[in-house]
Amino acid sequence: KISIDYAVMERTTRAGVLPVSFPWSDVGTWDAVWQVLPQDAAGNAVRGRVELLGTRNSLVHSEGEGLTTVVGLDDVVVVATPDAVLVASKSQSGRVKDLVGVLRSRAHPEADAHRRMYRPWGWYQRVDIGERFQVKRIMVTPGGRLSLQKHHHRAEHWVVVKGTAEVTLGERLVLVHENEAVYLPIGSLHRLTNPGRIPLELIEVQVGSYTGEDDIIRVEDVYGR
Repeated sequence: KISIDYAVMERTTRAGVLPVSFPWSDVGTWDAVWQVLPQDAAGNAVRGRVELLGTRNSLVHSEGEGLTTVVGLDDVVVVATPDAVLVASKSQSGRVKDLVGVLRSRAHPEADAHRRMYRPWGWYQRVDIGERFQVKRIMVTPGGRLSLQKHHHRAEHWVVVKGTAEVTLGERLVLVHENEAVYLPIGSLHRLTNPGRIPLELIEVQVGSYTGEDDIIRVEDVYGR
């Protein structure tokens, strides 16, 4: 919540300083992002699937497969991601920090949880969620290993779509290949490992009364979590 200057640089005795001269931006706001990106003749900087009409001096960033269109606006920031959309004037884009505080106070999960969450072993991405179920896409890097864990409120189904999974299920060790599945009952001790040389991708279907991330009881974790 504080800058690296105050948190680290002013406190360390293991640093050196050299005089230099070059342009600098800490890219701390969306306005600063617009300044460092290439711009068209109208002063617009765009990324992703974007179409503009009568728009000037704006930043439009679009992630995923969706098309983002902006008509007749000046000096705005539009950031569209699969789980949220931000629209702000460039001059007020620094207030995103204040906005995040409001989102947290109102318990919006988007304040802290992205749709794709990175972990030491790879990442997972929510595909769908509803009452008593959740669907995730999971990628485990070669050699990656999830914690040995169990859940009190949900069972899980893993379907491998790429690579090979080594699944610990209780006392058993099972190899699961592409287009094969394994079922993990509620309360079962389990672990997922990628023993191969290519990324492991699978679809996880959770079914139960609660599918939150805090229903993970870690028994052992090679990453020290």
